[in-house]
Amino acid sequence: MSETIAETIAAMARAAKKASVAVACAEAARKTEVLERLAASLLARRAEIQAENRKDLEAARAAGLPPAMIDRLTLSDAVFSSMARGLREVARAPDPVGRLGPEVVRPNGLRVRRMRIPLGVIGIIYESRPNVTVDAAGLCLKAGNAVILRGGSEALHSNRALAAVIAEGLAASGLPPEAVQVVPMRDRAAVLALLQQERAIDLIIPRGGEDLIGFVVAHSRIPILKHDRGVCHVYVDEGADLEQAEAICLNAKVQRPGVCNAMETLLVHRAEAPRFLPRMAERFAAAGVELRGCPETLRFVPGAVPATEKDWPAEYLDLILAVKVVAGLEEAMAHIAAYGSHHTEAILTRDPQRAQRFLREVDASVVLVNASTRFNDGGELGLGAEIGISTSKLHAYGPMGVDELTTSKFVVYGEGQVRS
Repeated sequence: MSETIAETIAAMARAAKKASVAVACAEAARKTEVLERLAASLLARRAEIQAENRKDLEAARAAGLPPAMIDRLTLSDAVFSSMARGLREVARAPDPVGRLGPEVVRPNGLRVRRMRIPLGVIGIIYESRPNVTVDAAGLCLKAGNAVILRGGSEALHSNRALAAVIAEGLAASGLPPEAVQVVPMRDRAAVLALLQQERAIDLIIPRGGEDLIGFVVAHSRIPILKHDRGVCHVYVDEGADLEQAEAICLNAKVQRPGVCNAMETLLVHRAEAPRFLPRMAERFAAAGVELRGCPETLRFVPGAVPATEKDWPAEYLDLILAVKVVAGLEEAMAHIAAYGSHHTEAILTRDPQRAQRFLREVDASVVLVNASTRFNDGGELGLGAEIGISTSKLHAYGPMGVDELTTSKFVVYGEGQVRS
């Protein structure tokens, strides 16, 4: 690692630590002001930012990046509207900082409560999606944190442009611009340097593929909260409403295949496979989905590609779907336990007892009954924008909104008590 990179990252971390004090003490009204200002600035400067985004898109196409990656990289008008809307939703949400929990009175008269407080400085390492820069900045600021953002090298022009707008908005609202910083270099040594700033950074959140997550886990000196792969399953149970199941499965795979909550494996009860799979395969074929099936699946869908062991744990992020016929709920849950990534799992069933077993026994951050996996999203679940979907269990599991970016401390009120 070059001294210049190490020094740059260390200086950014120190500045973020200093800025975090001001943000943690900022009144709710000040934070609301800056978020509303940022939403307006993004829309006002959309053309300027999109010009920088086009540089990233041109380089990505020249490098042969897949369509799903291009989709995630694109800052379309719809994405801008979504970013601005997300910032405004976060701005208007209740401020968690300083919130007091229930009071407990001890036998000696001490009154004990818990107070929500910021985490401090958060480092977020992510790939491709420049809209994460805005979502993460807004959520961290609302929760009273400073943040250092290291987006993918393929989005560097976009992220620099977004960072400039955010810094100007912070300064105009009287908050330190260093509260939101974007690592300004592509070199992976910058990630390594960031992971060594344990004196200044309180939490690292990596969002990306296996290589990124593995690198962060192997090298970080800082606690990690993982946004891991999305190997998501849908299980079609015996007696399921097959018309409803077709609509849900099509949505879960096709609506946006390049995101982490898209279905990657379809599990079908043996009793329903003869009716369900041929019809479902037709709908998938019309949508351009390649099916990779177990031997029993191939009986009902002769055009499917034979699945291999590598297909069951695969996160395709593309119009590819693994399909397996199972004997029932037990085999479906065993398959999920063996190959799932603790992200999102769904059962399509009319049987309330099997639904409850699935909800209770399947270990994932979000488990659904008769609904698409695409609903594992902070906005869809009522959190507003999200910083990611945690597949760890400490200290958050599932979509992370503002509350999940705080922790709590005990506050104790006394009247002269001393411990005997």
